[in-house]
Amino acid sequence: MGYKVFDCDSEAKRLMDSDPEIKKRLVNEIAPDTVVDGKINRPVLAGHVFNSPEKLAILNNISHTAVKNALNEWIKVNSSQELLFVETALLYASGLNRIVDSEWRVEAPVDLRVERVMLRNHTSAQKVMERINAQAGETIGTEPYPALSRITNDNRIPLLPQIHALLTH
Repeated sequence: MGYKVFDCDSEAKRLMDSDPEIKKRLVNEIAPDTVVDGKINRPVLAGHVFNSPEKLAILNNISHTAVKNALNEWIKVNSSQELLFVETALLYASGLNRIVDSEWRVEAPVDLRVERVMLRNHTSAQKVMERINAQAGETIGTEPYPALSRITNDNRIPLLPQIHALLTH
């Protein structure tokens, strides 16, 4: 629709793949086998962090800090725009709730989310549920809460009319 969108997941992947300091921290703080021949072994990294709340917290600290810094620079560059959007699965855990003015939460039933991720990532339902469960309590104790609007993404209710209504509200 012509609006600028900062995709936190894509940016985190780009930063992790390109920043030698991040790779060094993954090796030193999570596990030596997370980086092989200078490349992040994502399945190995996921195995370490989604089975350990402590290692997940370390990864989140590393990636969220890098993403927040990149987002702040992106906002400066695009500050003349009327609206800017930030796409993130972890608004509160990352601390980005302190930066945004409002939250448009896109919601889908768990079974549909699992199916979509399995198709996209070629992974098992169990692996998807591990990630969902690891992210389940991410809003606890993370004020402030920006204004919340909900968008239903269940393959039945059309998305664009919901988005248009929010844009014209």
